[in-house]
Amino acid sequence: MKVDKYVKGAVRQFAYWFAHGSIGSGLLNGIDYVSNLQVESSFAEQVFIVFMNNLEYDETGVTNYKQAEYRAAQYIRSYYDPSYAVEPPFEQWEKEGDPVSAGGWNH
Repeated sequence: MKVDKYVKGAVRQFAYWFAHGSIGSGLLNGIDYVSNLQVESSFAEQVFIVFMNNLEYDETGVTNYKQAEYRAAQYIRSYYDPSYAVEPPFEQWEKEGDPVSAGGWNH
């Protein structure tokens, strides 16, 4: 089964903007997370987990791209600014990573 083309497009767009430090519509002004991506790889993984766990789509395409991006930006902001209060607070499901397959990551 192939991933829906709109989901692929949303992930591609998010990855591009994430790598260029331009997600979050102003929420991340002054936070340079891009320069730390090589040494903070688990941080980058968690950002994508939050984004993907919030992303929703139907037969017409992705229905909440900006909301999913914003939640990921909130995670970044809270990672670099401990005084930032995420509203609403993250729920457990938003931060849980999924396995690659039933057999493990190398299948």
